[in-house]
Amino acid sequence: MGSIVITGAKGQLGQQLLRVGADQSLPVVGFDSATLDITDAESVRKAVTPGSVVINCAAYTAVDNAETDEAAAFSVNEAGPRTLATVCAELDARLIQVSTDYVFDGTATSPYETDHATGPVTVYGRSKLAGELAVHEILPTASVVRTAWVYTGSGSDFVSTMLRLERERDTVSVVDDQIGSPTYSADVAAGLLELAAYPAPPATLHLTNAGQASWFDLARAVFEGVGADPDRVLPVTSAEFVRPAPRPAYSVLSGAAWANAGLTPLRPWRDALAVALAKCT
Repeated sequence: MGSIVITGAKGQLGQQLLRVGADQSLPVVGFDSATLDITDAESVRKAVTPGSVVINCAAYTAVDNAETDEAAAFSVNEAGPRTLATVCAELDARLIQVSTDYVFDGTATSPYETDHATGPVTVYGRSKLAGELAVHEILPTASVVRTAWVYTGSGSDFVSTMLRLERERDTVSVVDDQIGSPTYSADVAAGLLELAAYPAPPATLHLTNAGQASWFDLARAVFEGVGADPDRVLPVTSAEFVRPAPRPAYSVLSGAAWANAGLTPLRPWRDALAVALAKCT
C-alpha cells in the first residue's frame, strides 16, 4: 500500500485520521479545501499517486443551508467524489468514500442494512447519495462507508455543545424522538484505516459505534459523564425544534456487513463516549 491521502483534513474526521494514522506510523498525508480542490482533476492528480488509498472526508455538511444552496452541496458531495473516482481509476489508486445515514428516509424501525433501499428527503442526503452512485459507477473497487452522529467532543459538535450548555444553563431541552448511533470520530478513523489495508473490501459498509440512543439519551450520558445531574436534560419533540431540513426519525446503521467482512466492529457508544469525555474535560 502506498500513501493514505486524506481529503477534508481539517474536519473532525480528517483530523482524527491524521492523528490515528500518525500514532500507527502509517504514511498519511492530509489536504484541506485550501490545498486540494477535489472537483478539479488536475489538482487531484497532483495529490494522488498510483497505489495510494484516498479517504474522502471532504463534504458539504451544512444540512440546513443545503436546502437553499443546492449547487454548492452537489459540487462538493457529488462532483468531488466523481472527480476523485475518475482520477483513482486512471492511477490505479483506491478510494474510500465517507457517506451518511441521510441517504435513507429515516422511517425504518430496525437498523438499516447496506442494501436497504435509499430515499433521502433532504438536499444534503440527495447530494451524498449522488456521490455514492458516482463512485460506484466509475470505480467499482471503491468502498462507500456510511457513518452517522459523529462527534469528537470539541468544536461545535453535539457532545461539545452539551458540555458547554451544561456549564451555562440550569436545564437543556433535547429532542427524544430521533434515534441513531452516537459515534466517536477516533473510532471511525481507526476503522477507516483498517479498511484502507483490507485487500478486497465490500462496495458499501456501515461504520458506527454499537447500540442506539436518542439525542436526549446522548445528552444525559454526557451530563452523567462529567458528574452533572442528567435530570437537567429535558425531553422535547422534533416538532418543537423545526429546522429547514428534516432530521431522520430513525437512522441506526447495521454493522453486519462490516463484521461479516472480517473487520473489527466498533465498541458500544457509551464506552466510546467515556473515552471521548476523558480527553476533552
